[in-house]
Order: sequence, then C-alpha cells, then structure tokens
Amino acid sequence: MHNPLAALARKLGTQPRLMGASRAVIATDRQLHRWFGGRVSLVGLAGLPSLRLTTTGRRSGLPRSTNLLYYPHGSEFVLTGSNWGRPKNPAWTHNLRDNPKATIALRGREIEVKARELEGAEYDRMWAELLEFWPGYEMEREAAGRQLPVFVLTRC
Repeated sequence: MHNPLAALARKLGTQPRLMGASRAVIATDRQLHRWFGGRVSLVGLAGLPSLRLTTTGRRSGLPRSTNLLYYPHGSEFVLTGSNWGRPKNPAWTHNLRDNPKATIALRGREIEVKARELEGAEYDRMWAELLEFWPGYEMEREAAGRQLPVFVLTRC
C-alpha cells in the first residue's frame, strides 16, 4: 500500500526549516520507539523506510542507538551521515568506521549487519540515487559544507 505522506515528507525534507526542527523530530522519534517497542517511528509514519542502528561506541565500547532514514537498495540498507546539515558527521559514522559490525532493527526485528563506506565512483553513483530518493540531502550537504558520508549495510 502506498502512503501519500511519503511525497509530502520528501517535499518538506527540502525545506531549510526542517533542519531547525531536528531536535523535536529526534525527540518525538525516540519517544515513539519507546512506546511501541521499535515497531513505530516518525519516519515510518510518513511512509518512508526507517531503521534503528546500534553501533559500538568507539570510545566507550557501549552500544549506541539511533533511528535513521535509510535507502533500501536491493537486500542492502544505505545510510547517509547528513546529521541534519550540521558541519560535523554524526557519531554513528565514526563508530562504524572504527567497528563496521552493527545491528539494525526493522519494525522491532534485529538484524546483524556489516557496514562499508562508499568512496569514489561508487559513492558518486549512489549519491545520484540518494538524491532521487531524498532530495533534501543536497540541501543538507550544502548547509553542512562537507561531503556526506554514505554507508552500505549488508546482512552478516
């Protein structure tokens, strides 16, 4: 079933004011995750694919989880380190670089994955696909003033 909210979400995702609402969006998404045991997310309600990524903290060694929009690419999961257009990469990108083994949860079901960061021509091809999927990434890249890291997660 097609969710008409996905098109609206993609349109809103190109609006700079959405980046300013990031704290509220993240807090709401965390609360939904708690209330519904990971089966409901704000991104999911908008008809977009979301997952909960759990990495190992590179300094602490502790599990670190965050809810993320992902791009489904065949049997793989593609993540973009946009960090809502902030100048620094999100912590999960550093954690994956240090230890590429992670866990994702889809609608509450956990899957072991291994991450690989894209570079060069492979990055360029995927970036073009990502912009088709979520046009707001270009606005976030410009606001951040950096190349947004892209990771492909494959099942272990």
